[in-house]
Order: sequence, then C-alpha cells, then structure tokens
Amino acid sequence: MPGTPTEQGPRNSPETAQPLGAVVGMLKGWVERCGWVWVSAQIIELRRRANYSMQFLTLRDTSLEVSAQATATNAVLDAAGPLTEGTTVLACLRPRVWNKTARLSFECSVIRIAGEGRLLAELEQRKRALQAEGLFDPARKRPLPFVPSRIGLITGAGSAAERDVLTNTLRRWPAARFEVRHALMQGPRSAAEVAAALVELDADPRIDLIVIARGGGSLEDLLPFSDEGLVRAVAAAATPVVSAIGHEPDTPILDLVADLRASTPTDAAKRIVPDAADEQRYVAELLGRARTAIDARVSSEYYELGRLASRPVLRDPGSALAGHVQQLEMARLRLRTTIDRIVAEESQAVDHALAQVRAMSPKATLERGYAIIADSDNASVASVGDTEPGEQLMVFLADGRLVVEVDDAIPGPRPADPAGDATRARAPR
Repeated sequence: MPGTPTEQGPRNSPETAQPLGAVVGMLKGWVERCGWVWVSAQIIELRRRANYSMQFLTLRDTSLEVSAQATATNAVLDAAGPLTEGTTVLACLRPRVWNKTARLSFECSVIRIAGEGRLLAELEQRKRALQAEGLFDPARKRPLPFVPSRIGLITGAGSAAERDVLTNTLRRWPAARFEVRHALMQGPRSAAEVAAALVELDADPRIDLIVIARGGGSLEDLLPFSDEGLVRAVAAAATPVVSAIGHEPDTPILDLVADLRASTPTDAAKRIVPDAADEQRYVAELLGRARTAIDARVSSEYYELGRLASRPVLRDPGSALAGHVQQLEMARLRLRTTIDRIVAEESQAVDHALAQVRAMSPKATLERGYAIIADSDNASVASVGDTEPGEQLMVFLADGRLVVEVDDAIPGPRPADPAGDATRARAPR
C-alpha cells in the first residue's frame, strides 16, 4: 500500500499517531542512555567564539567518512593544549538529542591529543610554563665572544655532528681549540648525560663557549633536548651556550633557552668563530682606508702649512715690528720731551724756593747790617733786661764776632713795629 512502511510495520495506526515531540523525547531518552564513551577522531573544524563559554567543533572518523558535531567548554579546550584542525584526539563523548530540532550531537568532557600530537601538546605546556618563569627572555641571552679561546663541544661520539662542527670551525679559524665531551644524544639517559657534560664544561674557566650539537632526528629522538632538567641547566650556565640540534620543523625547548640557536651543526661552526680569510680582507681594507685618510690629512696639513708660510709676516718676521719700532721711537721722544720739561719746571721751582730760603736765612740778615748778641753761655740776648753792667757779650756780625762788655743797660720804649725795632737794634756805623 502506497505511503506505508515496507520493511517493518508501524507500532500504531494513523488513528493513534503520536505527537512528534513525544517521539523525539523517546528518541532522546534512548540515545542518552548510551552514556559517556571514549572515541578516537580527528578535529576537522574548530571555531572558537569570543565571549562564549561553549564552543562547537566537528569530529571525523580517522578512517571512514563519518563525522559528528560536538560541543565543549573553553576549560576543556584549554586543558587539552593547542588544538588545531587536523589534530587527532581522544575524546570522552556523550550523545545528546536536541528537542527542538531532533538533531544529534555529542557533549565532550575531556580531550586528549593522541600520538605525536600528544607529545607536542605536552612540550607546548612545558614550554609555556618555562616561558612564564622568564627563561626565554631575550634580556637573559649572553653575547658570544668574538674569538673564543677554547670551545666546549657536547655531541655524540664519532657522530657526523661532531665532524661538521670541528671541520668547519677549523676551516674558518685554524687557531680554534676544542674541549669535546661525548654523551648519548637520544634515549632516556641522554638529557642527564648532556646536562652533566654541560655542568663540567661550564666549571672550566678556560671554556668561553659551549656547543650542544646533534644532526637532527624524529620528534621522539629529540625529546631529551626538551627535558626540563637540561633546559634549566642551560639557563643556569655562566658560559654562553649554542644549540645546534639541526631540526627545522619543530623547535626543541633547548633552542629557546640557549644564547644562540644554530639551524645545523655546520651553521653553528659558521657562527661561533669568524672567517679568518674575511677578517684578513677586512683588516687589509681598514689599513688601506687608514693610509688613504692619513695621506689626505698630511696633504691637507702640508698645503695649509705652505699657505701660512707664504704670508708676509712669516716671510719677513721683522717687518711686522717696523711699525712698532717707529711708534716706540715716537713714544720715547715724547717721553724725553716731557721729562725735560718737567725737570726744567722743577729746577725753576727749586731755584725760586732756594732764593726764598736764602732771603730768610740769618746769614742774609747779618749781611744787611744786623747783629746777633749772645751772652757768655751762647744764649741769645733779646732784651736789655737780659744783661748786667760788666757782663761780656758776644756780638755776631756777617764777617765775624765781637766780644764787648756792657757798661750800662738803659731800657727804652719797645718799638711799635718790627721795622723801627730793627732800625734801633742796628749798631751804629
């Protein structure tokens, strides 16, 4: 009959049809009774929406064309590590049916990266923890010495990495000296042996630089170079460390903590020592530039010296003094004239003063007819009252002296003016 199921008949009739919502509800109950189950799948779509706590992703079977939608919280995704499309994961899922659309999806409570992806996730988590401690900070990187006096090398015994580092380093800088320590470069004991060799070389004061070299390998082979103990040993070393693991696709954590990362052991040899031939060419170039600069400077100074020597003052140094000599002679003439004038004026003043002094001297007074009278004690007699009759007096004249005796002292009126007194005092002639 058209419109009726052919494989199995319905459980009811059209007259007893059930509401769709009831059927979806029964389906939801049947499906969700499956509970939680671990599945292996590949993430083919993951779009994280900002400001949403629930995220959607699409999972696909690793071998069949079967896919399903799943939801997971941000906490579940963050705990799984760095998830990208194409990552194979192990997911703990529970099926769910949405009432409104009857759409089947899965709720995810745990996600773990499977296989190599799991290792990468663990390494990423370890890398983030060490980075948070500041071990990868560029400020901690130490500069390499320009020419190390002795280089420490940690590598596998008889390995190609050892030959590459030694051969290429000595080819570039024949004077390079090495202190080699052999260690296992893969396997469970590798990280411990490399760290022990590192500590030994770091304690040697002759070592200026340490190179850890290996010629590449798979992710599992290079796991020792992401070991936390080895990474911390490199961070604690006082000697600069170069990582030369030679593995380009993935970066071991050692590359991040080392002071310099070399892509290969050969690259490390190129970066730890300079090229002697290049340095010789550079030195020769510097010497040539220095000679050129010195020649140019000498030529410039020689030209300047010639220009200065051509000046008149240098050709005849005395000519510069001629004008000064003339000025000196004129100054000397003016000085002599001034001195002569001053001397003449002062001589005239002296003569005038001398004439005045002479005119006022006692000798001049005596020469005009005056006399000076003194008693026997040579005391000056200025009054008749100073004498007594019979006393001998000394009379000083211009041309000599007289000894006289006083017969009588006759006092008289005191003259009113010096001229009259002088006239009366003058001895009669």
